[in-house]
Amino acid sequence: MVSARVGQGAVLGAIALSLLAVPARAATAEPDTPRGASLAAPDTAGVAAALKSSVDAGAPGAMALIDDHGTTYKVARGLADRGTRRALTTDDRFRIGSVTKTFSAVVLLQLADERRLALDAPVNHYLPKLLPDDRITVRQVLGHRSGLYDYTNDMFADSVAGFEAVRNKVFTYRQLVELSLKKPRTNAPGAAYSYSNTNFVIAGMLIEKLTGQSVRTAYEDRIFKPLKLRDTFYVHPETTIPGRYAHGYLTPDTAGEPLVDATIQTVSWAQSAGAIISSARDLDTFYSALLSGRLMSAARLAEMERFSAVNATTAYGLGLRRRALSCGVFVYGHTGIVQGYSTYAFATKDGSRSVAAVADTSNNGEVASAMGGVLESAFCGASKSAKGLGPASGELLHEG
Repeated sequence: MVSARVGQGAVLGAIALSLLAVPARAATAEPDTPRGASLAAPDTAGVAAALKSSVDAGAPGAMALIDDHGTTYKVARGLADRGTRRALTTDDRFRIGSVTKTFSAVVLLQLADERRLALDAPVNHYLPKLLPDDRITVRQVLGHRSGLYDYTNDMFADSVAGFEAVRNKVFTYRQLVELSLKKPRTNAPGAAYSYSNTNFVIAGMLIEKLTGQSVRTAYEDRIFKPLKLRDTFYVHPETTIPGRYAHGYLTPDTAGEPLVDATIQTVSWAQSAGAIISSARDLDTFYSALLSGRLMSAARLAEMERFSAVNATTAYGLGLRRRALSCGVFVYGHTGIVQGYSTYAFATKDGSRSVAAVADTSNNGEVASAMGGVLESAFCGASKSAKGLGPASGELLHEG
């Protein structure tokens, strides 16, 4: 299915105040298009080809929704449900995995705007004695520079057995942090980027401590309701997805074994690091609002967008990725991998063009690489061939 329609509507909600200093190794901001060039029109045929490649590589279905200055392009291939053979559509809800991290970072940056949080303060200032090192700051946590070990490396060493062991389990935040602290740290605080779900479990703890609310209430009051995100939910520890949704299928580690329907789960192993449910439309709305400055002050957004290099094509700010595409365009957003779903949600620097795409399988490198081609076609246009870029460095295929 390929279609386009013109849509309108203002997005509400902004929180404004002031900002703090910049970390020593932060990178400078980059333009979102090559100098002197305009953004090419989306190549929907290229997007469709990338989605077909994802299905050919083992995803039951894949879809993408592009919003370009209010004009939307919808492309979908394959199935939302292997049992009923229902086709996947761009209206289906799904688990967004680590795209949740941007939502968590937004709440904390809003709290910084309200002078209830200092980014360069130690985490232990707000959560006394949680961590063994008082040097670990809130900024380092949000930028994956804390050095805290990612407990999911051990939890999902065997993708299917690990998942089944936690599918219905409910963890506390402290239990997850304790799993991390059993292992040595990956580096000294601030010394290097090292992706870790532990960081955004701590982000959830900070949200609840500083607001006196659950993360669900904080997300709803500060993001979901102001932006009128009708398909976006935080249901933890409930296991189901409300309304119409795509089933998610986990690819086993052993080639040839059948896919595992992973849709029903608590996602308690991730929580504020990866448990939000959403839709392509809502993710486009969210990133457009964020990058156009409607969710926090300009100074805070500038903090979020101070990036440190991860590799030749990706960099990380505060809960936000930047990716360089083959045509010289920089796009901003996050990838999300949770059992059964592989999500890409990115937008231009000004939020005027946004793309949300998902394949309803995970733990499949070929699918993840093919889905990277959606970004190339959506932002670079027909002049560039769709190139699979794979998952962002440091984000494992089995985790949120």
